[in-house]
Amino acid sequence: MTIEAGQPLAGQPTTARQAGARRPLGELGLAALGRAGRAALLATGRPPVPDALEPLVRVHRQHHPQGDLALLARAYRLAEASHRGQKRKSGEPYITHPLAVTMILAQLGAGTTTLVASLLHDTVEDTDLTLDQVSAGFGPEVAYLVDGVTKLEKVDFGAAAEAETFRKMLVATGDDVRVMVIKLADRLHNMRTIRHMKPASQVRIAKVTRDVLIPLAERLGIQVLKAELEDIVFATLHPEEHARTRALMADHEAEPDTVLGPFAGRLARQLAEAGIAAEVTVRPRHCVSLHRVLLERAAAPGPDGQPRGPQPADFGRLLVVVEENADCYAVLGELHTCWTPLPGEFKDFVAAPKFNLYQSLHTAVALEGGAVVEVLVRTRRMHEVAETGVVALGDPTPAGPAQDTDELDRTDPARPGWLSRLLEWQQETPDPDAFWSALTADLAGDREITVVTESGETLQLRAGATCVDAAYLLGEETGHRCIGARVNGRLTALSTVLRDGDVLAVLTEGPPADGGQRGAEPSGPSPEWLAHARTPAARLAIERWLADHPARLPVVRTGPAGGQPAPPAHRAGERRSAPVAVAGRPGATVRLARCCTPVPPDEVAGYPIRGGAVAVHRTGCPAGQRLRADGRTELQVRWRSEDAPTARHRATLLAEALNRPRLLADLTAAISAEGVGIVSAEVEPPQELRVRHTYTVELPEPGALPALMRAMLRVSGVYDVSRPHAPEGARGRHSGENGGDRPAPGVRPSWGIHGRSTALSGHMGPGDGRGSSPQPYSDQRTE
Repeated sequence: MTIEAGQPLAGQPTTARQAGARRPLGELGLAALGRAGRAALLATGRPPVPDALEPLVRVHRQHHPQGDLALLARAYRLAEASHRGQKRKSGEPYITHPLAVTMILAQLGAGTTTLVASLLHDTVEDTDLTLDQVSAGFGPEVAYLVDGVTKLEKVDFGAAAEAETFRKMLVATGDDVRVMVIKLADRLHNMRTIRHMKPASQVRIAKVTRDVLIPLAERLGIQVLKAELEDIVFATLHPEEHARTRALMADHEAEPDTVLGPFAGRLARQLAEAGIAAEVTVRPRHCVSLHRVLLERAAAPGPDGQPRGPQPADFGRLLVVVEENADCYAVLGELHTCWTPLPGEFKDFVAAPKFNLYQSLHTAVALEGGAVVEVLVRTRRMHEVAETGVVALGDPTPAGPAQDTDELDRTDPARPGWLSRLLEWQQETPDPDAFWSALTADLAGDREITVVTESGETLQLRAGATCVDAAYLLGEETGHRCIGARVNGRLTALSTVLRDGDVLAVLTEGPPADGGQRGAEPSGPSPEWLAHARTPAARLAIERWLADHPARLPVVRTGPAGGQPAPPAHRAGERRSAPVAVAGRPGATVRLARCCTPVPPDEVAGYPIRGGAVAVHRTGCPAGQRLRADGRTELQVRWRSEDAPTARHRATLLAEALNRPRLLADLTAAISAEGVGIVSAEVEPPQELRVRHTYTVELPEPGALPALMRAMLRVSGVYDVSRPHAPEGARGRHSGENGGDRPAPGVRPSWGIHGRSTALSGHMGPGDGRGSSPQPYSDQRTE
């Protein structure tokens, strides 16, 4: 569909009565003149309209035969009188601009009220006409539309005038989407005449059109407007590439069609034989669409390793229009039966419409000669909506108190889903520069994805959104309490980019383990989340939290909690009894290895070292195995049970967690609450929002280790607590816990307590985060 603006009609004779000699008034009496006027009115069945409106009226009556032409005529006369004497940059009378904009809207099928507002859309901004006068003459509905597209004065807003004007239009669009439709038609005609502007103004206007208006046209589904705007912007910002692409299109048009046309005929005959009523046409690509295809061709090398040039099938696609939804799938069956479909090219936007109401079946088939042809299949109604978007849905009617409206109805032209989200976050950005940056960033993605939560809720997100964005889309409180995510059943980092159709679970902080009030306020997001937030709503919520909660340094307590007895101090020179007895060496000095920190009842082995001492390692410790490989004799050792009450043991624990604020403070508090002293603590830099803490602790008695590890695991965000250098077969869940892994035969269990999820280490690649499938958390809930 090509939209024509029409010819400047003001002041040109268009009827024989205007062009020829007129009969003197005296030859007809007043009564005869009145009878002639009434006869003409009865003959045509409608009141006369100004000659300049005749082309517009013809187009409008094709879509709205009962349109109020008298109202249109009255609006035109007021606009013409208000703009009389004004000129455009091209030198044409100014009234040609509102006429052209209104013609564009009439060709889209807009209603009479929209056309009336379009004729008057510049009167309040550029003439002495006031908004009250428009409301008095044409009603508050027309006045609202005119006010919505009226620019704010630079005198009042300075450099922020453009950003605030767009904010004003978006807010007005939230109540009536026709405001943005009129603005898009206005920008299209201005872009058609952009050659009359200064070069610097051309570039500035083209960039704003590219960054804001074209994405808005895409979101409203008005593809005919979007396509022409894209081509003009392409010609303005990249004239050389535009010229090359246009030359390729002209060369292709000059040659006979050997692929698309013949295939369209074959497909039409096949569908007729199958009894499917359908229209098959070839839709040529517009300039920007072809340029994108050429870029893809250049980036994909051919069989010889060289970039592939354009193919005849690249210059267009086949469109099949049918009557019923079921016929769409019948056509698809014929296509895939008679020709070879390309894997991965089929998309069903009929069962799952796009966010801008677009519905079609997309597929691609390979022909005998190797050519690949793209085919679109849709019904007539789908085609109308695909071309003109929300305009095809008709003028929105405000829902009154007695009307029932479905809040989840995505076909509501007055409030599409993406617009509702945009209006929510724009209220939180009073700064014009911040609003403009957030607006262009939000509109940068030209498509949306659908994500389903494990509870069945459907989330609409922009392409490139992460788990952070999904968490905040579920609610600001959910976002603040988020500590991790599970995508398609697999534990993943919050920075993971979501894909269309993913199944998501947002893991949040649960209530405090002690039942107190510590969990009343969530730990909240960390500054690193801003790097992973793609939607303005998520970024603004994170920034608000960080502003309201300045960074607090955790207090690390390295002793037992209050009320717990402190470990006895050892005087200088006091010798503690050895906790391990070495067979055959009763007086040998024993050193418990720091690499694996053995604790009763671990299976241990001794190895002689310098000075006659014996190093005791856990069985299977890599360091002990290296000593044995170097020729050291393995000595039989055993724990002294009689010394257990007085001996104190050091143990090293690894806690792997999803990073969050105050995690270090919560872990150290949990350790101290068990009456365990912290000898040292080390925190590795976070990777993919995961962090590892290493603690060396001094146990009051060996039996305290399992309870300590369980207490650490109960801290929100901690998914794995283990001991380093665990022997093969012994590192796993504590014996008997949730049916966990049991140690190898003959090996006593070595404590390694995990949540009901597989540890992330070794399962998540950088940047993807889609690893092996863990089980749900045992101490966390999902939203």
